[in-house]
Amino acid sequence: MLLLLLACTGKKAPTVDPYIWLEQQPKPWKMSTEQVNAFLPELGKHFPDFQERIKAIAIWRIGTPYEIFKLGEEQAPDTDPIIRLDVSDCTGHVLTTLAFGQADTWTHARQNMIQIHYKRSTAGVKQPTYESRWHFTADRIRSNPFTVDISQSLIPHEKLDSVTVILNHKKDGKELLPLDWERKLQVFFIPNDQINAELMSKLPPVCGVAFVKPSFFDQGIVIGHEGMIIDQSDLIHASQSAGETVRLPFLDYYFPKDGKPFFGGIMIYTFKPLPKTNTIKNTSATTTTGITS
Repeated sequence: MLLLLLACTGKKAPTVDPYIWLEQQPKPWKMSTEQVNAFLPELGKHFPDFQERIKAIAIWRIGTPYEIFKLGEEQAPDTDPIIRLDVSDCTGHVLTTLAFGQADTWTHARQNMIQIHYKRSTAGVKQPTYESRWHFTADRIRSNPFTVDISQSLIPHEKLDSVTVILNHKKDGKELLPLDWERKLQVFFIPNDQINAELMSKLPPVCGVAFVKPSFFDQGIVIGHEGMIIDQSDLIHASQSAGETVRLPFLDYYFPKDGKPFFGGIMIYTFKPLPKTNTIKNTSATTTTGITS
């Protein structure tokens, strides 16, 4: 009757706040594959803008149980699912959010994850293998076209800090991971004395943040943690200490009142949409969904 009256008077029907709609949806770790397939097209209708949709999914996933290193290739040596919603760690939260934010079905999200989480072969094909995975966040931010480093554009170059590390090369000369791969990489990052409210005001509405961990350099690692910053203020990240994905003011997290920062600086990166067509090998769906059925 209300819709009929509105039609007769020429007034538009009231629109539901998309974030109120989002709050009313089942939590991701409780959804079946079929529920995800129904949810994703509706998400696209409520959040048609790519960046806003990424933000919405990140918020929707707050509360996801934390488990580390739970993404794999569904085959040896790492048989964990390629994509999942039931649990997450820091990188898993960022990359699966980016994958689901550009999908209208579970299978589509899985295909997106292969595009995002793996390097191309010499033939230009994305094939999900342990060796082709973007294992190192600094490597991914510097070279992956979907998570693009913008750190050097945010503050003057002379105020940046930098480090040169051979990724996957430990101080004792051994590999950290059995990849038969290493990369010498100079990384520019924003040091702690430049992380403040002024910097936050320069950030995009949605972006990724990677935390530089100097104590890891001797292990061939630059980044010790990552998450997402929304609205130039809040961090959403899968927190090991909290045991779940949480949202809190970024500056409060970075500069704890009871001690010094855990990190030596940050890298900031933006999220870029995938091309409309992808060349992916071995994308057939499996029964291992990583969510409740």
